[in-house]
Amino acid sequence: MDFPSSLPPSLFTTGPLGLSDVPDVSFMCSWRDALTLPESLPQGSENTAPHVAKGLLWEPDTPGPLPLLPPGADPWDPGVTAQDLLFRGGYQFRRQPQAVLDVTEQLSRFLWDHGDIAFAPLGKLMLENFKLEGARSRSKKKTVVSVKRLLQDLGGHQPWGCPWAYLSHRQRRFSILGGPILSTSVASLLGELLHEELALRWEQLLLDDACTGGALAWVPGRTPGAGQLVYPAGGALDRLYFQKVNLTPGSEPRVLGDPGHIRLRGPVRQVVTRTVQGEALLAVRSDYHCALWKVSKQGQPAPLQVLQVEKGATGISLSPHLPGELAICSRSGAICLWTPQDGLQQIYKDPETLVFRDPSPWRWADFTAHPRVLTVGDRTGVKMVDTQGPQGCGLLLFRGGAEASCQKGERVLLTQYLGECGPECLHPTLHLICTQFSLYLVDERLPLVPLLKWNHGLPSAPLLARLLPPPRTGLPRPLLLAGQGGELQLLHIAGEGASTPRLAGPPQSLPSRSDSLSAFPPLEPKSQWRLQERLTAPAIGLAAAIPPSANTPLLSLFQLSAAGDVFHQGLHLQADPGPDSPAPTASWTPQATASCSRWLKALLEVPPAPPVWAAPTFSHRRLLGCFEPQKAEGKAPEGLRTAMAKGRLLQLRDLGLLPTEERAPAPEPGPEDELSERLEAAWEGQAAAWWERRRGSSLGPGKQPKRHKRRTQLSNTFSSLSGRLDLSDAASPPPSPERTLPAARPQPPVTPPSQESTQELWARAVPSERQQTLRDYMAELPLRGDAPGGASVPSSQTSSVRATPSRQRAAVRSGSQPHCKKPRMGF
Repeated sequence: MDFPSSLPPSLFTTGPLGLSDVPDVSFMCSWRDALTLPESLPQGSENTAPHVAKGLLWEPDTPGPLPLLPPGADPWDPGVTAQDLLFRGGYQFRRQPQAVLDVTEQLSRFLWDHGDIAFAPLGKLMLENFKLEGARSRSKKKTVVSVKRLLQDLGGHQPWGCPWAYLSHRQRRFSILGGPILSTSVASLLGELLHEELALRWEQLLLDDACTGGALAWVPGRTPGAGQLVYPAGGALDRLYFQKVNLTPGSEPRVLGDPGHIRLRGPVRQVVTRTVQGEALLAVRSDYHCALWKVSKQGQPAPLQVLQVEKGATGISLSPHLPGELAICSRSGAICLWTPQDGLQQIYKDPETLVFRDPSPWRWADFTAHPRVLTVGDRTGVKMVDTQGPQGCGLLLFRGGAEASCQKGERVLLTQYLGECGPECLHPTLHLICTQFSLYLVDERLPLVPLLKWNHGLPSAPLLARLLPPPRTGLPRPLLLAGQGGELQLLHIAGEGASTPRLAGPPQSLPSRSDSLSAFPPLEPKSQWRLQERLTAPAIGLAAAIPPSANTPLLSLFQLSAAGDVFHQGLHLQADPGPDSPAPTASWTPQATASCSRWLKALLEVPPAPPVWAAPTFSHRRLLGCFEPQKAEGKAPEGLRTAMAKGRLLQLRDLGLLPTEERAPAPEPGPEDELSERLEAAWEGQAAAWWERRRGSSLGPGKQPKRHKRRTQLSNTFSSLSGRLDLSDAASPPPSPERTLPAARPQPPVTPPSQESTQELWARAVPSERQQTLRDYMAELPLRGDAPGGASVPSSQTSSVRATPSRQRAAVRSGSQPHCKKPRMGF
């Protein structure tokens, strides 16, 4: 290789920066204040400003990307969020806010959901304190707990702020007995493991490097503008789809037929495609497997090799020199090379990082301009390794330090080889290195000193990068940079042949998937939140293609989200816009909004993912006996809306809770409804006759009634009662609301002398344990205003008869009467 003659010789020093006697040229090595590298000037020329290409602007066709394919049938689970892992409270003494992992809540959730795993080893230690059978134990030991009763109590316990929660004596005894064992063993054994898992999950939330490189690829077809998208989909991203797409200028991409798919053993993390010597190859990386396919001209994939990586694969790349050559990186620090001729061979292994210590096991490998030299990268730097040389030898290409003017905590996130064979390609020795702060262009012939540095300013980690061919002869090459959060930036890199690479014009930010929210129709809050969550899913794939165009250069962008959704964005080039020209603004077309509506309708038909964890619910069995179910009437929502519209308080008449004017009709008796028949007979005044019929039908001809004396007295009581009180169908007038409300107040019963004498007539022949039952029965009977003998029943007696049974019981218990025994036989 020839030394780059275009680079000024003043860049090179004899020693490390800052330690030599030559002038400090570190500003030229890091390029803090300039976007382009100054080219060498011809002899005899004056110092002039460095050459910068004219500005280029790609105008989007719509304000945001549009969904290209319908959503999948499987629900998408976004996984844990920062709110699930962080401590919800806060330390008051902290001056600066700091993220604190909530280990106690996660430990309680684990013990509740996976109690068999957490407490199974402790069963033998506490076996003598448990009684497994469900029968009652006659043992007087207070150190024995019934497991059956304890599980019943725990089944109805709600520990998170439930007003109905309570602790039984069994739970208290269990907590006292198991406290010394559970508080020490469970917390010590599971606490460390849980804290380690939480720390790993928190690191994944900050930076998830599983899909570094992207899981979306564009495979060109036989004709210009035709090709197919290769991407994963499904709830677990374990199905690899091949969708044929036709790109036409001036219209949206046209999807051809249903996609074909291949079912894999694990989630797809990276998809790489490359055409070498007219042969299209496709490489796929999963967590523990890597596969290689050969794609025919008709678009049919044929498998070539499947490799298993025991420690987990972190990166995969295809050689631009030899067809079928594959480089695989492992979390153990090993780099392997697979070829169809030699098979799998390990070319490099180092469990330690290159420059300084970093706990991340991420490794990356790519090819260089030489077919037998590879680049090996980790979070601290990038190294060039010769596969034919001795083990461990190599040259450091980039490191995070003073040479590149890196910031504190800056780490390498992605490395990519930019050299390709072609008439208008960049120099074949260029490499792209992305960190969380900056973007670097490094030349193999000039290690450790970046040719170009630019602070990208993306809010999320840039894990996806695509270098596209020039849209037209003489134009710079577009470089797409995508963050993990879905942000897109477009740069133009110029410098073909021996010229110095530089940025042509300022970088341009492109719309993200979240900008497409305005194209969807308004929804209810729950569905709106689901749509926003889907549009803001992390980006795991980026692809681009240049459709054929005779006039204006076009660019088609494809984005893949973690939910398996593929979005499309069309761009057209506006060359050399004037300084006074207004900025172009795109708008939604009716076709775009119709496409979004169809996609949204299909999305809402997909059932939502079940929650990962939900708070346990308490049992209603102990509360159903105390409360009667209240049926909501149709007038309640209408009355609530009326009260809210008028701005006044909600009253009872708005809900229709006041007693109605018409008495509800009696239920129709069924063929075997004894209660209905008895009430109907009592309503018609034939209670005594019904009782005789009922007693005669229950006793056979040869059977004698038990307790004949008491039943005779009871029948005589009913007959005497029917003689004194006239039971008719006439219903008494309903009480007015003004008189109903005061009657509901508890008042002590006052019985006039006339009522006491009337009650004593029928109460003499009835046992004391049956008198309360008869009072409750009489309270339900409709009474006339006149008695049979011409004597009128006083109003006080009528009110006492119509009183509810609960009030009568309260009056009897609170009065001077003795407490009634529990009846042994009732109605």
